[in-house]
Amino acid sequence: MDTEPHNIIPTDPAIDQPAPVLEDFDNQGGAEPHHGGEGLEAVHDVPVKVQAVLGRARMPIGELLHLGAGTVVELDRRVGEPVDIFVNDRLIARGEVVLIDNALGVTLTEIVRAEH
Repeated sequence: MDTEPHNIIPTDPAIDQPAPVLEDFDNQGGAEPHHGGEGLEAVHDVPVKVQAVLGRARMPIGELLHLGAGTVVELDRRVGEPVDIFVNDRLIARGEVVLIDNALGVTLTEIVRAEH
């Protein structure tokens, strides 16, 4: 049995397949490449869930079932501590609760950098 490479790999040009043509998606339409926050217009209208978390509490289900109007639930935070700001369940910032025209708001005091 002859196993030389010339007997395994076809050399007939009619058998060879042409190389696929690949598009360059990095710079479509001759536009200049975007840097930083530029070029994000396509996602400006995408909704995200934003939460300001004042604190958390853990309790047994039996205690949870006995909660009623007027019950005070003690949280794991103290008065004056910053609240956590989450976007799509990811911590992105901390801030202070403020009152704006009889509505609650949060002034951002710290941006949390993503951990790698």
